[in-house]
Amino acid sequence: MWSSVVAVAVAITLCYSTNFDAYVITACALTLYLSLGGSHTLWLVYRTFPRDVRGLYRYLKLLMRIHHAKKNNLSVPKIFQEVVRKNRNKVAFYFEDETWTFQQVDELSNKVGNYFAAKGVKHGEPVALFMENCVEYICIWLGLTKIGAVPALINYNLRLDSLKHCIQVAACKAVICGAEVQAAMADIRDSEDISSLQLYVFGAGEELTLKDAVSLDAGLNAAASTTPTQLHNVNFSDKMVFIYTSGTTGMPKAAVIKHSRTYFAGEGMSTFIGLTSSDILYDPLPLYHTAGGIIGLGHSLFNGGSTVIKRKFSVSHFWSDCVKYKCTVAQYIGEICRYLYNMPEKSEDKGHQIRLMFGNGLRPNLWKDFQTRFNIPRISEFYGSTEGNANIINMDGKIGAVGFVSVLFPSVYPVALIKVDEETKEIVRDANGMCIMCKPGEPGEFIGKIVRDDPVRDFHGYADDSATKKKIVRDVFKKGDYAFLSGDILMMDEEGYLYFKDRTGDTFRWKGENVSTSEVEAVISKTAGHADVVVYGVE
Repeated sequence: MWSSVVAVAVAITLCYSTNFDAYVITACALTLYLSLGGSHTLWLVYRTFPRDVRGLYRYLKLLMRIHHAKKNNLSVPKIFQEVVRKNRNKVAFYFEDETWTFQQVDELSNKVGNYFAAKGVKHGEPVALFMENCVEYICIWLGLTKIGAVPALINYNLRLDSLKHCIQVAACKAVICGAEVQAAMADIRDSEDISSLQLYVFGAGEELTLKDAVSLDAGLNAAASTTPTQLHNVNFSDKMVFIYTSGTTGMPKAAVIKHSRTYFAGEGMSTFIGLTSSDILYDPLPLYHTAGGIIGLGHSLFNGGSTVIKRKFSVSHFWSDCVKYKCTVAQYIGEICRYLYNMPEKSEDKGHQIRLMFGNGLRPNLWKDFQTRFNIPRISEFYGSTEGNANIINMDGKIGAVGFVSVLFPSVYPVALIKVDEETKEIVRDANGMCIMCKPGEPGEFIGKIVRDDPVRDFHGYADDSATKKKIVRDVFKKGDYAFLSGDILMMDEEGYLYFKDRTGDTFRWKGENVSTSEVEAVISKTAGHADVVVYGVE
């Protein structure tokens, strides 16, 4: 791209050194510039430079905040402490008819930390959290992180083998479950490696149905609400939570999410889409996933904004909730937008104050009609994975795009598309063994360069080391480097906008979840008397 610029510079230098007339110099330079494709470069500058500058400004602002947190060893609960100090009596969370101030959230999370510290839970120990959405869910995982424990956020829809696997793969030392899912825990209570774990039940009072379980309610009521002394030892680089992602060949994988990555995800989204502390965010997503539980909650935890959470997403209550709570920003995932669009029109469709919606999974053919019908000024689609470092965002509402990379300054944010075999999805390499970069219009697997100990560029992997190794590729940008494999096929246009095309693994989307076809095969085969079964995703 810059060859024409270099050639023109050389030509001008030579002309001046031989005392050519200025008009001749200009004519020669312009001719050479255009003949080498310079007009295309000018076109790219015109089309993308303003966007890139806005993106660079926000990226640098985010990096400064991350650098500050790293320099001062600010873990997530330490950052939240400062937010509480500034917003003590402000509403942090709305839930059904409840309002929770920042002080109330802080005090309950302190109780959680002090209670489990007294029970012997130590720094770095994983504790399974198996509950439906509620504010106490947030307080419990936040409280565990205040003593350095690592909550494993388990999907409350899981049952039997899948549930047991998630507890085991993270090597959990205890399980906290909600009263509403006691029956699911009872089904696996006597299983190997589960029977020896201490179980705590929240929300059941003394009406426990789980064998040998402890009521968490009474214990928290008696616990001290002062800041746990262990918080001082919780570091920016420590593991914070396990979040489960779909295993492309079987059961879910427990992704390691550190305090640094949590802050990057939550603060990063707010920075890039322009959330402010005065915004009220509608977050109807599951809190056991990154989108709802890290990015969504980050608006309150890091920015001091107010967030509305729901026990479960409701298509019929979405817009009426936005009106009720006076929300200014709303979050979506998967097919939520399609569900909303298919509902009969009603007054709340445009009677809200939503200025921005953000998420991932909005279909390009629905985008414009959805935006028009519901009068949404701006939609920001983003792309990313729970554990990955290849994350992008569409800041300017380009229809269908999941984000962008600069075509003028690609090295600023080292992500790329590499060629893969269309049939096998295996990586294609050149004669020197290097990955081959895709050109505009060519589909390829999206990757992100790994830089160790960098809170933005590192890849922290999974609880299972073998699963971690499968997501790393070598010799990408230069010999000996490493990159994270997203497992997704994207395509880039000439301006650097990226569009989602397909997944490389055997997974499909269901209600916003990535589901492994192998896991479905196993369930059907077991039900059908161990018959041979083949499952594959269709559009």
